[in-house]
Amino acid sequence: MIRVLLAEDQGMMRGALALLLGLEADIEVVAQVAKGDEIVDAALVSRPDVALLDIELPGLSGLDAAALLRDEVPDCRVVTLTTSGRPGRLRRAMEAGAVGFLVKDGPVEELAATIRRVLTGETVIDPALAAAALSSGPSPLTARECDVLNAAAAGATVADIAGKLRLPESTVRNDLSSAIGKTGTRNGMEAVRAARLQGWL
Repeated sequence: MIRVLLAEDQGMMRGALALLLGLEADIEVVAQVAKGDEIVDAALVSRPDVALLDIELPGLSGLDAAALLRDEVPDCRVVTLTTSGRPGRLRRAMEAGAVGFLVKDGPVEELAATIRRVLTGETVIDPALAAAALSSGPSPLTARECDVLNAAAAGATVADIAGKLRLPESTVRNDLSSAIGKTGTRNGMEAVRAARLQGWL
């Protein structure tokens, strides 16, 4: 039996996926979680072969959880699921160690087949998304610019961001200005929205 951990914050979707995967003769859902910060603990207990992670989870994103799983449960193969196939997210998922990337509106048969394929060592990516990722190029934002934009997302002031990230305010201003320029926007909040739309955050 292929042991699967399922991380999805919407209860109905999580239950439906678990039910549908449970109908497969060779797949068993051994753990279900609703928050990203519950994934690693659940994986350490249930020892899944494959973790299906929604990218947008409360507590910790599926991408961040994928990177932690790679270190904490290295035998577990990670497949990420998303409602929007943004090329930047695909790149980030692969960097975090994911070996599968699917959009949620695909058929459940494709999901079951992907689970089996990643266990044979394959990397499985939605074909249209792979083509878009190849044509889009890498994110122009530096890691620190991403940190600053993430910290700015809730409308934090430069002083708040500087305190949170332990950076000088002048550095935060420079990084915000650079990110605004790279995203072609007029202010920090627009830069956050544009970067999220591209999947860079």
